[in-house]
Amino acid sequence: MDDQDRTDVSPVADERATLAGFLQFQRETLAMKCTGLTTEQLRQRSVPPSAMSLLGLVRHMAEVERVWLRIRLSGEDIAYRWKRRPGDDVDFEIDDADPGEAFEAWDQECARSRDIVHAAESLDITGRHRDQDYSLRWVLTHMIEEYARHNGHADLLRERIDGATGE
Repeated sequence: MDDQDRTDVSPVADERATLAGFLQFQRETLAMKCTGLTTEQLRQRSVPPSAMSLLGLVRHMAEVERVWLRIRLSGEDIAYRWKRRPGDDVDFEIDDADPGEAFEAWDQECARSRDIVHAAESLDITGRHRDQDYSLRWVLTHMIEEYARHNGHADLLRERIDGATGE
């Protein structure tokens, strides 16, 4: 995947298509940052004391997709994929993590998220977490922000691994 293979978001699309398009673009950006790397490269950590790695970011974003779209918004009664409890960072514990499993889990969570967004009656539907309602609109915006922030990290990680730079 290169810069040209990512979703092209129409500048005149409706709100749902715009939000879903930018979210997909951010997902594709993370995938692009991981393309062509070995297991060891995907596991390479940034700088101490950070435990951040590209593989950890993929696992983290699989968990974020699962938590925000499936558990919080849709109310699915499912367990976390890697976390033992909210707030722990076990998704970044990647010493023995299998990249194939992580990418498959991420792909599955993204596909389920896309299904939820597509099937939603409107962007005004809400989910609940800690006595707070969240609209689908807010969740999509939050997901774009979450990916964009972590894609900045992915840029730096990839450059450190092999010098590759780019959007």
